[in-house]
Amino acid sequence: MDKEEWSLVIEPKRSLLDINLKEIWEYRDLIFMFVKRDFTTFYKQTVLGPLWVILSPLMSTSIFTVVFGIIAGISTDDIPQFVFYMSGNILWSYFANCLTKTSNTFAGNARIFGKVYFPRLVMPVSVTISGLINFAIQLVLFIVIMVIYIVNGSAIAPNIYILLTPFLVLEAALLALGFGIIVSSLTTKYRDLAVLVSFCVQLWMYATPVVYPVSQAPGFLKDIILLNPMAPIIETFRYAFLGRGAVPVKYLIISAFTTLAVLIIGVLIFNKVEKTFMDTV
Repeated sequence: MDKEEWSLVIEPKRSLLDINLKEIWEYRDLIFMFVKRDFTTFYKQTVLGPLWVILSPLMSTSIFTVVFGIIAGISTDDIPQFVFYMSGNILWSYFANCLTKTSNTFAGNARIFGKVYFPRLVMPVSVTISGLINFAIQLVLFIVIMVIYIVNGSAIAPNIYILLTPFLVLEAALLALGFGIIVSSLTTKYRDLAVLVSFCVQLWMYATPVVYPVSQAPGFLKDIILLNPMAPIIETFRYAFLGRGAVPVKYLIISAFTTLAVLIIGVLIFNKVEKTFMDTV
């Protein structure tokens, strides 16, 4: 039978650039099925269930406030400490969780990949989307807390840059997706890299202005910090909602190009590895 009579023809990819984005869109129902699975299974058999989405940022922000604000006495540019730390914490947590979970794409889903065909990029894409649900809930919580502080007279000044929030979140998601699929591709051959991911993400957080403002860094160090692609994203997000700091436009542009480059490299490596990963995973 001539292949033109088939509704779907599965063929081996012939080059690194053989990427069918249309096919990923055609599997959007599967993506949302994985999103639902990730959300429900994560909180299954837990005492508090989805309440952990709210409790998690509250507890981690409280720890940051005590350790870095009260004990270490790090300046927060006259912003109330709790809301300062929470502004960086929720966006960083989304990025870190997406990167960590995406980096386990091949090793964690080898059984599914070995039984049925679907575009392998569907899996990491679903991880970034499922993380958006948690982030959206935490963002609403952050806004409620921020409004409470404003009503009580705190010097918090949300501004027009809040409109950049979708762009900032999208950039953080794509950066996490890019790095995540790079690590995932490498761990099919070098399994010990998976152990380093959590450690490296922790170090990366301290290189990002999550628990300190960029304004407190010396001049030369400030430029180095802002070359970190997540740093201008966090700094712009914080300025948009709290009105302190600045929007580092130059570094935000550099971050966008870095994210694009990492994503393209990640997809190309992922596209190459997915052909043979079942032989090594």
